[in-house]
Amino acid sequence: MTRTHFPPVGEAEGKKQHVEQMFDSIAPRYDLLNRVLSLGIDQSWRRKMVRTVGRRCASPRHILDIATGTADVAIQLLRLRPEKIVGVDISEEMLALGRAKVAREGATGIVSLQAGDAEELDFPDSHFDAITAAFGVRNFENLSAGLREMRRVLRPGGVAVILEFSSPEHTPMKQLYSFYSRHVLPRVGRLVSRDDGAYDYLPQSAAAFPYGERMVGIVREAGFADVEYRPLTFGIATIYSAVVSPNG
Repeated sequence: MTRTHFPPVGEAEGKKQHVEQMFDSIAPRYDLLNRVLSLGIDQSWRRKMVRTVGRRCASPRHILDIATGTADVAIQLLRLRPEKIVGVDISEEMLALGRAKVAREGATGIVSLQAGDAEELDFPDSHFDAITAAFGVRNFENLSAGLREMRRVLRPGGVAVILEFSSPEHTPMKQLYSFYSRHVLPRVGRLVSRDDGAYDYLPQSAAAFPYGERMVGIVREAGFADVEYRPLTFGIATIYSAVVSPNG
């Protein structure tokens, strides 16, 4: 059993190095953990995320998937029939697993995965039609900077779709989820991942992350327009979508 030094909750200098270490450590069991800890619901969340991209951006040709991990979202984005999907992540171990999955799908000609920092993207301005980020933006060292960088590489009229954890606000789900995230999730996470630290970080980071109208305000401040949000599964997760104004 190892113990990853998990990153500070919220915005903090040096956080990205801790996140990289954490995900490198749990990469071999990451997909299994997602299925077990969410009872498989995370897959339906990702499908709804992809449908949101299609609803808000007609026929996107070039898509960027930030915090792509093992490429679950990148592979599901193939349903939109884009010309190119680029996945970016700071964890090389996660990317290696993602590349193997992409190869099994026969999609290496469309999907490419590369190491990169979401807060300093190595792409020109107005390069993508759509950007997705599933369970990644809460790990940004600076949330506002990361959102502004997403806006920079989107073309006018392009859409950003973010899937992130949130906190249920109504009884009894609020109490049930609080118990689950504090007591069940970390214990099961440690058992399956064999890492004592990584799954302490998850509930702490989710609880500290802004959600709902507060997150909408942060997205607007980053320069996006027409921001929408949709809570999922009683508010355990939320999909946010926003566009870059056609006028720039």
